[in-house]
Amino acid sequence: MVGSIYFYRIKLPNMKLKALFLILPLALFVACKQEKPKEETPASTTNDSRPDWHSFAHPELAVAKHLDLSLKVDFDQKKLYGTAAWTIENPGKVSEIIFDTYGLDIVKVTTGTDAKEVQFLLDEQDSILGSALHVPIDAATSFVTIEYSTGPDAAALGWMEPSMTFGKKQPFLFTQGQAILTRSWIPIQDSPGNRITYNAKVEVPKGMMALMSAENPQQASPDGKYSFKMEQPIAPYLIALSVGDIAFKSISNRTGVYAEPVMLDKVAYEFADMEKMVVAAEALYGPYAWGRYDVIVLPAGFPFGGMENPKLTFATPTVIAGDRSLVSLVAHELAHSWSGNLVTNATWNDFWLNEGFTVYFERRIMESLYGADYVEMLDELEYNELLVEMQDLDSADTRLKINLIGRSPDDGTTGIAYQKGSMFLRMLERTTDRTKWDAFLKSWFETNKFTSQTTETFLAFLQKNYLDKYQVTANVDEWVNQPGLPANCPVPHSAKLAATEKAAANIATALPDTKNWTPQEWMHFIHSLPETADAATFKKLDRQFHLTQSTNAQIQNAWYEVSIRHGYVTEILPQVENYLVTVGRRYLVRSIYDALKETGHIEDARRIFAKAKPGYHAVTRGTIEGMLK
Repeated sequence: MVGSIYFYRIKLPNMKLKALFLILPLALFVACKQEKPKEETPASTTNDSRPDWHSFAHPELAVAKHLDLSLKVDFDQKKLYGTAAWTIENPGKVSEIIFDTYGLDIVKVTTGTDAKEVQFLLDEQDSILGSALHVPIDAATSFVTIEYSTGPDAAALGWMEPSMTFGKKQPFLFTQGQAILTRSWIPIQDSPGNRITYNAKVEVPKGMMALMSAENPQQASPDGKYSFKMEQPIAPYLIALSVGDIAFKSISNRTGVYAEPVMLDKVAYEFADMEKMVVAAEALYGPYAWGRYDVIVLPAGFPFGGMENPKLTFATPTVIAGDRSLVSLVAHELAHSWSGNLVTNATWNDFWLNEGFTVYFERRIMESLYGADYVEMLDELEYNELLVEMQDLDSADTRLKINLIGRSPDDGTTGIAYQKGSMFLRMLERTTDRTKWDAFLKSWFETNKFTSQTTETFLAFLQKNYLDKYQVTANVDEWVNQPGLPANCPVPHSAKLAATEKAAANIATALPDTKNWTPQEWMHFIHSLPETADAATFKKLDRQFHLTQSTNAQIQNAWYEVSIRHGYVTEILPQVENYLVTVGRRYLVRSIYDALKETGHIEDARRIFAKAKPGYHAVTRGTIEGMLK
């Protein structure tokens, strides 16, 4: 998931980096479906024998191993019409296999090579987990085929009207499966502890390109029909689809970018260092295991920073700043090719194994390319934000190993998994030296590649292959199983950020020398401006540095939010409105709406939102609607 984001003083509830809206309409189920009576204890409160509480499946008994997926994309109805043909194994010799679904209309289920139609059972819908689909099988069953369609409100699907794209001519579709949303567009055993391979055939309107987290085309098919193959086993949340007016440009023989044609050259310029990042990552932790590494920049309605779909990272257009200053996001998603995609958390209680490792790995890539001073800025900014965030978290949720039974997995997507996880690894690195530590991490990825692991299996590996091997003593249990930040937490300090704080404190008497400032320095300077700074001071800064006209979305976000809170509103409101209408990334717009609301400009906020919301994804739209009620 997205890395290197800056919230500063804005406190978002639980600081969720990717809000996963799980409230879907109850679908009308047809054909051979029977409603299974509701259990006495709801699924959202019981802790049963399932390997992963967030999935109804019991893959240790009957498991789906390979998917042959056939889809037709209907933009008019905002539906996918699909057939999911599963190759299964039945090691437990049980009489049923269980799939996860959410809001799917299950039309027909067949088993065996002769496609014998069977009577399936669909549980009553749980608000978090959806509905378990029970399919009868016997010891010899090796194939299960499910015919289905999605609803227009499927949480994983982002349907963008032409007006919401850069080209304004064609609609656009993207999926977002993490954490447990793949079940809203594919009937699947939707746990990160399961790994599957897949092939897919996707039919889209002529003139549009389809891409997946798989081997991808580089040109549009004249007939709108596409075939995909993912031969490496991946977790279900990493299955991804994108459809639209898309073009491709190569960066190197194994890296390239996809974007709408009007954006393609800008994207290629911004991500020119992609191959260098892959080389730097391989030098640290071993060969890149996925063949190609490509990035697609989605329309502005994409509500997140990035998503690490294998072979094809999905990215926000807000990183296209024109100066390659926000490319740490690409480093983060690339790092997921090892930590998250190659070795995956087995349950969402173990989410820090994905994100803590990835933030650490991202920093190492950035350090090798841009230097330790740059990384120190990133570390200090996110450390400070973690301290703010922890004020709003329950103590139990500040542990790395978290308990999410009965809760949405989104409750675990906080800075604890990201920043505390990364700092834990940084602490361990400093107990010996980088050569030993890097050898250990490389062995972790190589030994466990294409598997899903728990916190406990990692700690056992750590004990045997690092702590015992190098006779290292570390307070591992305190870091992993206890709340808060231990006393030996590495505290980053950036001399460059300290200089911007000093410049902000002296703003009443002198304007700073900002030559060669990075976006991180600008954002820290803006957020460090004294509470006593008035609108006149902000106007003076604007005349000198033209911050209202910045083309960097993150600098704009910081400047607009802080300016509004200091009374510098009327002069910049047209630019604020244009920003809110054209940017759909949730965290970059929420803080500005919040500032307008809290400073008495809620009617302006509502007026702008009414204009902007057709271009927002449901995640962003729902968040802002809730704020402005």
